[in-house]
Parts: sequence; C-alpha cells; structure tokens
Amino acid sequence: MSTYSIGIPGQPWGEAERAEWLALQRRQRSYKEEVLAAIERLASRFEVQQYGELTVGDERFPLMAIRNHWQEGLPVVLVTGGVHGYETSGVHGALQFVEQHGERYTGRVNLLVAPCVSPWAYERIHRWNANAVDPNRSFRKNSPAVESAALMQLVAQLQEHVLLHIDLHETTDTDESEFRPALAARDGKPYEPCGIPDGFYLVDDSESPQPDFQQAVIAAVEKVTHIAPADDKVEIIGSPVVARGVIEYPLTKLGLCAGMTNARYKTTTEVYPDSPRATPEQCNAAQVAAVCAAMDYVLS
Repeated sequence: MSTYSIGIPGQPWGEAERAEWLALQRRQRSYKEEVLAAIERLASRFEVQQYGELTVGDERFPLMAIRNHWQEGLPVVLVTGGVHGYETSGVHGALQFVEQHGERYTGRVNLLVAPCVSPWAYERIHRWNANAVDPNRSFRKNSPAVESAALMQLVAQLQEHVLLHIDLHETTDTDESEFRPALAARDGKPYEPCGIPDGFYLVDDSESPQPDFQQAVIAAVEKVTHIAPADDKVEIIGSPVVARGVIEYPLTKLGLCAGMTNARYKTTTEVYPDSPRATPEQCNAAQVAAVCAAMDYVLS
C-alpha cells in the first residue's frame, strides 16, 4: 500500500485530504515573469490570443496561445506545452520554437501554440491542478479540469483541419518520488514503482500509429540529446517499446492532450531533465528539435 503522507492507505481521498494536499502547495516561480513576459515579446511578430482564464482563489491566470499569420486553406499544426506544469522544457521549448522557427512556417501551415496549458501548476512545479486533478487525463467531454476544457474549446472549431499535434512533456525523478505515490494515495491504490528512463522518448497513438513519423522525430532529437533505452523487460515506464525510443498509448481513450484532435500525426514528447547527461538548455533544444522534425516530416 502507499505510504504517502496524506490519506489512509487503501482509501481514496475525500475533500479533507484534497484540502490538506492543497494547503501544502507553494508558489515557487512566476508565470507572469517567465511565461507571459516571453509571450509578450513575441507579440510584435505573431498573433497572441487569450483563450480563457484560470481562477484559483484570488489568483487569475490568463490562458494564452500564439498563432502565426493564418491563411485560409492551410492545415493546422497544434503545439502544446505545460499541460503538466512542472515539466519545464515543455513550456520553454514551445516558446523557444516560436521565437526561433515559427516564422519560417508561415504560408505553409497555420500554427497554433499553447505553451503553458496549466499555469497554476507551473508556478507550484506540480503535475496536478489545484483540485488534485491531472489535466493530462482530462481531455474528454465534461472535463474535470478547467485547463483542459479551455484548450479543447479553443481547438474545437479547428478539429477537422489539424494535421499534426505535438504535446511537449518531461519524465522526471519526481514522477517516482512524489507524483506516482501521490496518485496511488489519492486513488486508494497500492504504489508500484516502474523506474525512470534515462533519455528522450515518444508516445505514439496505439489507435493510429505512425511509426515512420515517430522515428523521424527520434532521429532529429538524437542530435541534441540521448534516446532512452528499453529496460530489461523491453519496456519504458511499463509500456512495451514498439520501436527505438517509442511506446504507444490509446491517447483519446486515456483523455490525453495529444488525443484531443483528429490529427493524422500525433505524438507526446518525453524529455528527461534529471539526467546527468542533459542540461536545461539541451532539454529545451530537444523539444524544439522535435517540433521542427515533426513539422518538416508532415510537410515533406
């Protein structure tokens, strides 16, 4: 059974346990200074759009997206980051991609980037939102996460035009030390460690796999950082490795962000920032390389 500090092993959390958990969360960095300021710097070159607002107590977080100069008839490419707020390179990799490469795709695709889907969690460096809900299991009808629902509403009218969706994530040591134990405790289930892979990997859609596309992204990222090897069970985080650096999930069935559209090409990146072989700069660059490789593949 879980020995997490909150709750009774084997019993799912109620409102008291969720309140106890929330009281422990502390603001550790600034969405305004680190994310909104970066978006504002891009406003002279791109269209910046507020697509919603997240309210937590007295705090207000504008939910922001960035577009290039859209042209009718072009396919849409969706780039999302910060669905899990603690996964830093997903946020800053998305912003870095727009800054460095966004303009070169103008006239080729209509680009929509939501760099920080979960700003409250970004400030707390946490996986969950303020209700102890995982936004990346909440991309479904009647979503329990405001963050997820707002993004789905933004994208709803574009559904049939999205060619590619790449969702930028990280796998960290705190997944094993904090977030998976917390999940087990919250749901009243036993905690079962599954290890942390050292390196970059991708999550393809098991319902509509695109193996050549995934390998094109892996090949590009390998020039920036190392690819996670399979473990002795030929798995990564408990899932069979279907190709080098690639596992599969049923993205839509699980309510994952990468499964929220009907895009032909979908992938979730997973960077490992705690590796002794990777720096924060490399992690950001790996996310940028992944986005560029994905876009170049679908446009080739």
